[in-house]
Order: sequence, then structure tokens, then C-alpha cells
Amino acid sequence: MAFDVEKVRAQYPALADGRAWLDGAAGTQVPQPVIDAVTDAYRVGMSNVGGPYASSRRAGGIVAEARAAVADLVGAPDPAGVVFGPSMTALTYRFAAVLADGWRPGDEVVVTQLDHDANVRPWIQHAQRAGATVRVAELDPATGELPAQRVTDLIGERTKLVAVTAASNVLGTMPDLRTITGRARQVGALSYVDGVQHCPHAHVRLAELGADFYATSAYKWAGPHLAAVVAGDPWSLENLHPDKLKPSPDTSPDRFELGTNPFAAMAGVVAAVEHLAGLDSDADGSRADRLAVSRRAVLAHEEALAGVLFDGIAALDGVVRYGAPRGRCTPTAFFGIPGAEPRQVAERLAERGLNVSHGHSYAWEAVHALGIGPQGGVRASLSHYTDESDVRRLLEALADLT
Repeated sequence: MAFDVEKVRAQYPALADGRAWLDGAAGTQVPQPVIDAVTDAYRVGMSNVGGPYASSRRAGGIVAEARAAVADLVGAPDPAGVVFGPSMTALTYRFAAVLADGWRPGDEVVVTQLDHDANVRPWIQHAQRAGATVRVAELDPATGELPAQRVTDLIGERTKLVAVTAASNVLGTMPDLRTITGRARQVGALSYVDGVQHCPHAHVRLAELGADFYATSAYKWAGPHLAAVVAGDPWSLENLHPDKLKPSPDTSPDRFELGTNPFAAMAGVVAAVEHLAGLDSDADGSRADRLAVSRRAVLAHEEALAGVLFDGIAALDGVVRYGAPRGRCTPTAFFGIPGAEPRQVAERLAERGLNVSHGHSYAWEAVHALGIGPQGGVRASLSHYTDESDVRRLLEALADLT
């Protein structure tokens, strides 16, 4: 492996401010190649697709390139199975509306307490309208884990859909997806996997996960905002017919995308995937091959830093970490200081040049299951551009606060 974190950091203009950016789970910073790709798309000029001139052809080319790049990133079998939207939340509501169209009273939907509310509320709301039953898999508040059996025990012959996260956005927990999605397929149910926090910290292969639909957001992996994706096999889209305008394309994936795509942001997506593929300087070959090498290097880097973070927090008597998964997890720590509001802690850390998140982070079911309520906690989340000095600064600041 040839992962040089200082060389990586040099590509991110925002990091030059000297702060420790420990809020990757809320959104990563953007490297210069992505900034250039977005601005270049505007500078050269774009028109809407379908026109007989160069600027229109450029827009169509960007869309095709973006689908292909994401397919490489997540291991989708075909770019035709990649649907774009403005956010994971918007896309999930879009898919919930079409997937719930055939639900009836007596049908069942499974959601979990580990998930971001964007992979809970849309399914609950549509199930309620259809008269379907919602079953909720409970996390273990002591460990922050979601044992696969707690999900599979809820899946039965009437289950239509299982919504489950690939990685918790606050606890970092990575459930045993293969067991869960495998059980869903046994009974003919679909699986909708939230990969927003998973994709930045994994080498994703949809076939290995067994997910029918996998959602991710580019701004969590060094890409621009307004570019989220749901990916799957093209056949999984063929029998789905979302509401659309009469003259809009009737082919998939286009029929799932409302209005005009954000072409400049999609150019940024292509650049972001290329950037991720080049994080290990020894990587060569196809983009998919380079991604495989670079993702392994990033994971090794993040796992080493996560060990420093987790061990350091455990050694602080005045800090309580919520959930400490024994299995593999993302480099994310969710914690609190007894007697101090999460916002106060985040503010004090911000004064020390440390960017961390606070609150429930939309993990609505999780914070209630943990017994801490909507005030939530403090979240420190590492990224591929985090270095050890960032983590040490956080631990020293927490020691001072306690």
C-alpha cells in the first residue's frame, strides 16, 4: 500500500484553515479535483440533454459518466441500475412511494432502531397508509449492535420490504447485512439498504451485500451536494413505475429522476470517484481495480486512527461513549460528558479548533433506544483525510474538559 495522508490532505483546500475536521459523518470536505470538475462544467458550458449541439451532448455525457463511476464505486452490475436524486432522503421517499403501491393490510415491513430516520419514516408512513404492519428490530443499547437475528426473526411470509442500514450514522455499527438480506430474499421480500455512512468506509460490492437497493450520498465521500444515488440491478427497476410527467422518459433509470439532473454536480461525482480511486499511489488498472486497492489502503488508515480514538475515549473517566460495537464499525465515536449538554461540549471543542457534530443526527430511534433522548450526544467521525494529530487534539481537549 502507498497511502500518504499528508499528500491526500494537500488536495483539500478547506483543511488549510488548521482546524481538525472531525465531522465527516455529517459531510466530508471536497478535494480540488472535484472543485475543478464542477467549475469546469459551468465554465465550458452546458445545455439540457436532447439538443443537437455540443453543450447538450456534454451534459448527456456527464450523466452517463456519473452512472458508470458510481457503478464502479459500489459494485453495481450495470450503470443502468444507478438512479440519481438530490438527497438520500428524497430518493427514499421516491422509492417508498412506488414500492408501497402494492402493499395491503396484513403485509409487513421491517425497519430498525439503528437506522437514520430517512430509512425509517418513509417506510412507516407508507405502511400506515396501506394498512400494512411495521415491525421494528431493536438494537442492543449496551453495545450499540444490531444482531442479525433481531431482524431476521421479524421477517416472515408477509414481509414485503426490509429497510436496514449498512452502517449507523452515530454508532458506526455495521450489521451482518448478508444474513439479513439473504433471509429477505428467502421469503421474496426486497431489501433497501442505507449505505450513506457505509460507502465512505468500505469497498462496496452490492452482490456481496445482497441488497436489492443501496443508497448513498456523494457529499459523504468527497463529492458535491445535491447528488445522491440508489443503485441496484437494472431488473429491479424494470417493474417499478413511479409517478412522472407524461412527456418524461419512460425508460429506467431516467423515469425515476424528477426534472433536470444537476449536471455540474454529477461532473463532481465522476471526479470524486476518480479521486477515491487514486488515494493509493500504487493502484493501477481499471477504475474498479484502482478503487479496490485504494479502498483497502483507506480502511487500514482509518482503522488505525479509530483504534487511537476509541482507546483514548475509553481512558477518559469523564467521557461516556454510547455503544461500543465489538464487530467491525466505521471510525465514529458517539459520546457525552455527564452534566454537560452535547451542544455545550461541541461549542467548547469548536473553540479549540475542533469540528464535531452534536445532537441526534436524525438517528431518532437510536437515541431513544440508548436512553439519551433527542438531545443526543457528541459525534466525532474520521475520514480518509484525518491524521493522527487531529485525533490527539480531540483527546487532549476532552481531557481538559473533564
